[in-house]
Amino acid sequence: MGLAELREELDRVDRELVKLYRERVSLVSEVAKEKRRSGRAVLDPVREEEKLDSVSAFLKTELREKLPGEGIQREEGTEKEQKRAAVPGKETRGGESGRGVPLSGESEEDSRRAGVDIEFHERAVRELFRQLMSLSRRWQQRLLGREPSPASGFREVSEIPRKKKRVAYQGLPGAYAELAARRSFPDDCRFLPSESFRSTVESVLSGEADFAVLPIENSSYGAVADNFDLLLQFPEAVILGECFLPVEHVLMALPGGALSGIRRVFSHPQALAQCESFFREHPRIEAVPLRNTAEAARRVRESGDRELAALASENAAEIYGLSILQRAVNQQKSNTTRFLIVGKEKIYERGAERLSLSFELSHRPGALYHVLGSFLFNDLNLSMIQSRPVPDRPFEYRFFVDVMGNLSDPDVRNALSELPGFRILGNYSDFSDAFPRKAAFPAERIKGGI
Repeated sequence: MGLAELREELDRVDRELVKLYRERVSLVSEVAKEKRRSGRAVLDPVREEEKLDSVSAFLKTELREKLPGEGIQREEGTEKEQKRAAVPGKETRGGESGRGVPLSGESEEDSRRAGVDIEFHERAVRELFRQLMSLSRRWQQRLLGREPSPASGFREVSEIPRKKKRVAYQGLPGAYAELAARRSFPDDCRFLPSESFRSTVESVLSGEADFAVLPIENSSYGAVADNFDLLLQFPEAVILGECFLPVEHVLMALPGGALSGIRRVFSHPQALAQCESFFREHPRIEAVPLRNTAEAARRVRESGDRELAALASENAAEIYGLSILQRAVNQQKSNTTRFLIVGKEKIYERGAERLSLSFELSHRPGALYHVLGSFLFNDLNLSMIQSRPVPDRPFEYRFFVDVMGNLSDPDVRNALSELPGFRILGNYSDFSDAFPRKAAFPAERIKGGI
């Protein structure tokens, strides 16, 4: 049979598969009606495992019944096949190379070893039916409408209340985190500086603050890894919103200072890294890391030394009474930091479009593939994936993912039903444009020492 004839046969088989799929969908619809009548849930994990075991056993039977004459080749182009093909007069029933079908003269045992990889096809069939059942659940959920979300404990609200709240951020007045907080909350809120990212979250959990603002990733520098770990260390913490803040690092010094006289520049390590090209152009200037950009501005103010400068926001220059020596010092002009808004109430806005999850996976082939496949076959867009080492378990990792979707969506519920041991970190909206701020936000200018 030539290639054209083989393709015609494949087309015929594929058409039959489509007809069988249509028939299966009709039966699934009837199953949905019965589940609605009896009040049973869409997901039946026991039934699904039984189904997978059943099709695996049936496949093994089918493959073994075809042996030895119609076995399926394990690997194409193996060294054994090449040697076999090179022997004059050694004919095969699978083509010139012997690929596809074992030799007629081989024993059944040889055929089993060289011709059939049952394990491969078993995995393939199990995966095929796993996705078929996922699609069936998805269809049933569309027919049945909303069911209780697997996100037990989360409650849908019309909006996240943000007026007259206490908002904690890491750093001092003038820090980028404060600007993100002020872009996300109205002026009637109290904005509370905190020493560390941990203390901002702790202040929320203790009731001292209603929200905490945490940087989580930067468009040019990458993830703020410690804050991913922080979210897991505090299971009560819930992501309630996010804010994307364009970041422009400004070089500032005491009034009367000049770029030619600067010897040391203070800033946060990420800010220094984002301005790497500046330090390459000025190799005589030493970069000195501090824990916060606003702290760097304050350090320069306190020093009284015109040879010192800071990389921080324009707001910090205004607050600490420093002169701007150069704007837009960061090499990537589209530099943006994403901040998370964290609270402790398990709520999500109606229409929230981003879902953050965390989970761990066992060490087995395809573990991550199955998780990612659950998003694919439920038509969900995976917007971020980040891995972090699991403490005290060398070379084991915990995954963080962001998926575009809402907890009330049937497709999201279906995908979550397939995830192993996941935790929902939050389902939230973008707060970036809620309360836009220009260069400076209301703050008292600090004069003299602090």
